[in-house]
Amino acid sequence: MSGGVSSYGTRHLQALFGALGRLARTPLATLLTLIVIGVALALPAGVAVIVGNLRAATGDLSNAVDFSVHFKLGTPIERVQQVAANARQRAGVESITVTTADQALEEFKQASGFGDALAALKDNPLPHHLTVRPSANSSGPADVESLRRYFEAFPEVEIVQLDLDWVRRLHSLLALLQRFLVVIVAVLGLGVLAVVGNTIRLEIQQRRPEIEVTKLVGGSNAFVRRPFLYAGLFYGLGGALLAAFIVLGGMAYLDQALGELSAQYGGNFHISGLGLRELGVLASAGAVLGWIGAWISTGRHLRRIEPRA
Repeated sequence: MSGGVSSYGTRHLQALFGALGRLARTPLATLLTLIVIGVALALPAGVAVIVGNLRAATGDLSNAVDFSVHFKLGTPIERVQQVAANARQRAGVESITVTTADQALEEFKQASGFGDALAALKDNPLPHHLTVRPSANSSGPADVESLRRYFEAFPEVEIVQLDLDWVRRLHSLLALLQRFLVVIVAVLGLGVLAVVGNTIRLEIQQRRPEIEVTKLVGGSNAFVRRPFLYAGLFYGLGGALLAAFIVLGGMAYLDQALGELSAQYGGNFHISGLGLRELGVLASAGAVLGWIGAWISTGRHLRRIEPRA
């Protein structure tokens, strides 16, 4: 039993090193194939990184659906705090900030520059208000509309300030980006399969006499297929590695310009590249696509090669 396992492992090692050796003996062809695969994998990876950085820069866009609940003048602050405490227990609410009328007036003085003129007012014209932030999984138009109706039902509430049209546009934009990513991944994934499959097909044609001899002495299709599968695996992994360098290089090239631009607006934004998780996903995707492409190609073409009598 142990001898069979050892022999099985030896055959796989021989196929693995044989595939590496053949790739090394044709460096130019291997490099050109890796470049094509790397570019195909770099495009969706780069778009995913850009979208992730945009989400991080905007706080995952969660603050874009914040809305304000303004109370009627004269509403006791205790009642405002009670409404806020009850609302915090609702599902779909991430946070609620209470701003008293005095705090609102002070903020308005600082923002408007009319502090002296406002100080002459005998009464505070601003009401207490709440700033409500829906949770990330409850920030859709229907969820936000439900929260708006909830606050409007309180008799103490004067107005709920919410731009629901902007919420709809925001979610439409996010849905479009997600679909765009899916389309890019699907199309370029098929491209990687085609590149690997065609490369393996050419290798099979070049090694046709060798394959015929191997089958003549009893070699099975599985035995003949094995080194081609490893070659496809190496193509995918190498292309993924090259894609990672392309994405990281592109992000580094853009980071300085974006840093200078954000500094002009008082920000300090820097692009974050591929993390360990993203690198793992990219490498796994490349390896799987390379293996599948090689499997499809060998399954189609090896059946057509039989030893001649």
